[in-house]
Amino acid sequence: MSDLLRDLRWFGHASFSIFLNKKNFLYIDPFQIPETKEKADVIFITHAHYDHFSEQDLKRILKPETVLVGPANLQQELVSPARFIPVESQKTYNIFGIKVETIPAYNTKEDRLSFHPRANNWVGFVLNLPAGRLYHAGDTDFVPEMRELKNIDVALLPMGGKFTMGVEEAAEAANTIKAKLTIPMHYKMVLKEKAREAEENFSKLVKGETMVLREFIPKPCTDNCESKKIVE
Repeated sequence: MSDLLRDLRWFGHASFSIFLNKKNFLYIDPFQIPETKEKADVIFITHAHYDHFSEQDLKRILKPETVLVGPANLQQELVSPARFIPVESQKTYNIFGIKVETIPAYNTKEDRLSFHPRANNWVGFVLNLPAGRLYHAGDTDFVPEMRELKNIDVALLPMGGKFTMGVEEAAEAANTIKAKLTIPMHYKMVLKEKAREAEENFSKLVKGETMVLREFIPKPCTDNCESKKIVE
């Protein structure tokens, strides 16, 4: 698990990168990423909302051979050139040599049903990486399918409320999944000045180990790094 944490970077919100095999970069829901020399080999997108499927951020990390993975309904909105692999929920894929499992991500609470309808077939991902099993839940409530998750090393769960699980729901999900380590995400933009309180409450409610990550700030591109525009 220590290797998985070492290679995991949080850019804030639901945006992460993973340094794979000391040479390749995977991104999940890239959003508000500064200009970086670390281009993506694979980008996983959980759903079509702007703070998860951001063309501006895709442009910063795309290279000609980048593979984009996400629900089929993203393809019609994709402007950036990339090889696109459509996925369905509750399926298993082999992508870039990685076993990838898709978990449904949707709202169940009455006041949130319109944000992430189950009918959209949006997803979370379980990535079976060399360093461990990583679950990125996407935007979701505590859904029944989470009860089937097993042997998760690191779980990334939203807890902002309003659009996704609140703190208590996220803690209930964490206690059901029983990951070795649970990391909250998708809450600072929503909770703002109440974010610190939410972090503390989440940590108290979760029976297992939790960790709050600091947002990663990548080194800016220089004239010596690969900074050509992939998309005009």
